[in-house]
Amino acid sequence: MALSPYVQAMQELFRANTRSREFPAHGAKVHSVAWSCCGRRLASGSFDKTASVFLLEKDRLVKENNYRGHGDSVDQLCWHPSNPDLFVTASGDKTIRIWDVRTTKCIATVNTKGENINICWSPDGQTIAVGNKDDVVTFIDAKTHRSKAEEQFKFEVNEISWNNDNNMFFLTNGNGCINILRQVPVAASYPELKPIQSINAHPSNCICIKFDPMGKYFATGSADALVSLWDVDELVCVRCFSRLDWPVRTLSFSHDGKMLASASEDHFIDIAEVETGEKLWEVQCESPTFTVAWHPKRPLLAFACDDKDGKYDSSREAGTVKLFGLP
Repeated sequence: MALSPYVQAMQELFRANTRSREFPAHGAKVHSVAWSCCGRRLASGSFDKTASVFLLEKDRLVKENNYRGHGDSVDQLCWHPSNPDLFVTASGDKTIRIWDVRTTKCIATVNTKGENINICWSPDGQTIAVGNKDDVVTFIDAKTHRSKAEEQFKFEVNEISWNNDNNMFFLTNGNGCINILRQVPVAASYPELKPIQSINAHPSNCICIKFDPMGKYFATGSADALVSLWDVDELVCVRCFSRLDWPVRTLSFSHDGKMLASASEDHFIDIAEVETGEKLWEVQCESPTFTVAWHPKRPLLAFACDDKDGKYDSSREAGTVKLFGLP
């Protein structure tokens, strides 16, 4: 079967830029990487209780700052959808912290009820949702830093995300389902979230979810080692990607929505063409990969693995952030 012109072009690009470069970031395992909306900065969160921010300069990451304050592991972080100076971290210390890269200070600490493991910022920038180990999702007003609502779920909540239109909230759960809640406006208070649908997506634990920047698809990754691609409007599965052998931990769509990176404990990151499911490239890794993130404007993939610092001590975690797609 002839490869599409897009696949051919990207394969040529990656052949010319096949190396992954690594940059020291933390003193322990990196759990999460994310790009600012403008793509100038990359943030990482780590088991060492800190977040780091790098500036992307030409073809390297230059460490700008390290953000301290959490009393436990920083499990996930994300940037404000349209303000490139703000990001938020979720920690096992039962707080979330909002940081401003211009002042390098924590501008707000919000106490939550449990150990936080996942976080997302609504596309309109007004709300931060954070999920904890007890399957409670708390909705926090991004301006007042107060909790607006919270929902206790009766199933294991894995990852959470709004759709691009900001009117529906998605959760992946331990029963292999995608739960969809719709925001219903209520006079003078935060919109109520009404469950509207539960999709049986996978036969086992449904772990991660990502929406493509174009708003056409979302993808989920599961413990069954499959990635499934869903039509946003129809809520039907259009195809599956099955090149990984281990539970899919992390997903990311490229800026143009045409590529999907997925990773697991397999020692490679799979890059697929979204429209055909064809393998476009694989990025070799020496250990499991926990987080991947495409740059918001160019075919550059940030990721972090469970690497050990083998030179001196094989048990010490390397704590590096990596970039693939550099010349």
